[in-house]
Order: sequence, then C-alpha cells, then structure tokens
Amino acid sequence: MKKIAMVALAAVIATGTAHAAPTGNSASANGQAKAKIVAPITLTHVDGAVLDFGIFTTGGGGAVVVSAADGSGNDTGEVGFVTGSSTSADSFTVTGDPDRGFNIVTRNGSVTNLTDTMVVRPTPSAATGTLDGTGNATFTVGGRLIVAGTESEGDYEGTYVAEVAYN
Repeated sequence: MKKIAMVALAAVIATGTAHAAPTGNSASANGQAKAKIVAPITLTHVDGAVLDFGIFTTGGGGAVVVSAADGSGNDTGEVGFVTGSSTSADSFTVTGDPDRGFNIVTRNGSVTNLTDTMVVRPTPSAATGTLDGTGNATFTVGGRLIVAGTESEGDYEGTYVAEVAYN
C-alpha cells in the first residue's frame, strides 16, 4: 500500500511540475556581443623642436605670443624683441589606429632661470586631429609667455604638458 501511495504521489508531483511552466510563458534567445582592439595612441615630442619665445628685453609687464601655425612671434606691453631674435612653435607626432580622430589638450607650464619663473600658456595648432591611413599625424604648439617685467636676466627653460586621446 505504501508503494502505491508513493507512486501516486510521484505522479502527482511530476504532473504538477509539468504544468508549472506552460508553453508560451517563457522564451530565450542568444544575443550578439563583439569587441575591437585598436592600436594604442602614442604622443612623441619631435627631437630638436622647442617652443621658443625668442630673446627680448622688458621694462615692465607684457607677453610674448608665438603662433602655433607658423612659429612667428609678437611682443606685447613693455616686452621688446632684440634685433635678430627668432621664435618657433614646438612639434609633436601622434601614432595609433589609422583614420581615427583624437583630441589635443595642452596644460600650462613654466620656464625658470632658477631665480625667477614665468608662466607658459601653450596653445595647440588644433583642438582635434585625425590619424592618416597609416596611423600618423603631427601637430604644433605655440603659446603665450607671461612676463611680469621684474624677472632677472638669463636663460629660461622649462616644460608644459601636451596630451592626446582618441575621440
């Protein structure tokens, strides 16, 4: 008797389970996924290139502005270029995934003669660029050198930051 009751109970449970999820109450399908790895973007400073603000005198405040486009310089305020002084824009190369766009950002820096310091406000030749079909691009950086007019004579050197990122 116990065996018959157990078999009957098992049949009821099996039948009840089959009816718990009737056909049409659920469905499944596979979704799609993908990924693409591209070459990392790299930024290299061109050997020998420099953002050169030239040679000048100052009797007071002003600035020297160097064009990123052609490296030409202008003096403002009480800053005056010395005859024969020349200026130049800096230069960088970018490599990465061919035909991909990128953003260019520069951050302020400074130049110093170990006694006095002047602020450098760099400006890239463009805010964005596109790598060519071989994954290469170049850009230049000009900027503004802020001159208080109280700096001592001497050679000033320093740095600023240039950054690129895929867009």
